[in-house]
Amino acid sequence: MSTQGRFITLEGVDGAGKSTHLGFVADWLRQQGREVVVTREPGGTPLGETLRELLLHREMDADTELLLMFAARRQHLAELILPALARGAWVVSDRFTDASYAYQCGGRGIAAERIAALEAWVQRGFAPDLTLLFDVPPEVAEARRSAARTADRFEREADSFFNRVRNAYLDRARAEPARIHVLDARQSIEALRTEIGQLLQGLA
Repeated sequence: MSTQGRFITLEGVDGAGKSTHLGFVADWLRQQGREVVVTREPGGTPLGETLRELLLHREMDADTELLLMFAARRQHLAELILPALARGAWVVSDRFTDASYAYQCGGRGIAAERIAALEAWVQRGFAPDLTLLFDVPPEVAEARRSAARTADRFEREADSFFNRVRNAYLDRARAEPARIHVLDARQSIEALRTEIGQLLQGLA
């Protein structure tokens, strides 16, 4: 069994089911004897969680939103993700940079080149080893969100916004099929977990 730490991310539109499966991924890896660190974006550090509150609940310019996302991400990398990987832990994150391409590029319309420049500066070539993309039609995701919680600033966006987000995610998956695996999140929890387990087995 390799002692190298790995970085796994879960992505998808709000309501796709990422949070439902985050604990399963972590528990599966722990059963293989891994040290697992579970985190989220925006957030993951004290500074990141403060920025998360601003991002989810304060109105702001789209460029400000993008810059705050990457500020939180740099702190996340420096304080939590990279040190954990260096000691051999596996890090599982609810969202990472694919979300910026989906939400700020696809949803908000910011040029992908600008996001790529920030990605290169902040991440310096670092990327996830495996990304699980939970894909559902926006109307399914909206119904799940409405039943689960009070909507934040992003979750209040129109269906057209989430259609653009979903399409941007799927474009990312088509461009990087070796890393990003699309999961039909309309399946049963049991079917999804079987598929997820197979993907994790391939990485472990």
